[in-house]
Amino acid sequence: MTGSSRWPLPKKDYWSTPFAEALLHHLDLVPGATILDVASGHGIPAFYLAEQVGSTGQVLGIDLSEQQVARARAIQGPLLPWLRFECHDMRALPSDLPAFDRITGNLSVMFFRPDRFHAIRGLVAHLKPGGQLVLTFPSLGTFDSLWQRIDREMAAGGLVVERQRLAAYVAERPSADDGRGWLNAAGLERIEVTEWPLEVATDSGPGFLYHPLLRGGFLDDVYECFDDAHLAETVMRRVSEDVQSFTPLVSQRCVLSGWNKRSAG
Repeated sequence: MTGSSRWPLPKKDYWSTPFAEALLHHLDLVPGATILDVASGHGIPAFYLAEQVGSTGQVLGIDLSEQQVARARAIQGPLLPWLRFECHDMRALPSDLPAFDRITGNLSVMFFRPDRFHAIRGLVAHLKPGGQLVLTFPSLGTFDSLWQRIDREMAAGGLVVERQRLAAYVAERPSADDGRGWLNAAGLERIEVTEWPLEVATDSGPGFLYHPLLRGGFLDDVYECFDDAHLAETVMRRVSEDVQSFTPLVSQRCVLSGWNKRSAG
């Protein structure tokens, strides 16, 4: 990444930026390239990608959330006119969408449900021959120490149904091997699958329960394991008072990279 970039990855985004850095480490980024960035959110790393490909390239960032698309457009303003943000479901891309030299997706794979391979195959259909697909996601093993601590608390309270739901949630998280299998099955070559650990710092008590990274997704999923909201608060409060037993919290930043086969001849 160039130090003179007007659109660097945000230094204070402690979640999206580290995953984007891992993505860029594997991405063969060249001036003039056309890029589809899926689950683009508010533009990490779409703005950086657009600046690097330059005005001879094209970057299309898509997201299912109209609010995220609107936020990205507001940040962009009149700048980088070769960058567009549009609202699309990456699991069902428009048939008239062109093919791209590169397809990227930072923190995207969790949004490919219910059929992740089907979503990846749909992306590959819009990848030019010889083009590269690079995706990142928090893979199986992410925050395992936390899930184990919550499971122990549920077990102590005899919460059978809640434990089953938690186990199903954890098991549903894809692994690096799953990712490799998807890319192989999609017919890609020169496949690389790499995991980069990322430690997430947290305080105890409210600092944990309302952590901006955890409560925005991971902890919300745990709360959904409960039918009784008061019981959920009781269990999670006890867990929050025992942070030292499950820290450090480590996420596995998984990067999937693969290349489309070139046309015959």
